[in-house]
Amino acid sequence: MTELKLAQLPDRMPIKLAIAIPPGLNDALGDYAEAYKETYGRSETVTDLIPFMLQAFLESDRAFAKRRARR
Repeated sequence: MTELKLAQLPDRMPIKLAIAIPPGLNDALGDYAEAYKETYGRSETVTDLIPFMLQAFLESDRAFAKRRARR
């Protein structure tokens, strides 16, 4: 089984946010959703995955964490 950086999503209540993304990013997100399904045996939409991907990215950014800690 493939190891993904993003763990399986918990139960959640989503908040909607509208954004525009380039076509290439949309394709990559669709591919990631497919990899997620293959890894966890559970289909999730791209719109459900994106918030958790952003959260994981922000949590892994050390410079950003230091900046937030100074607040």
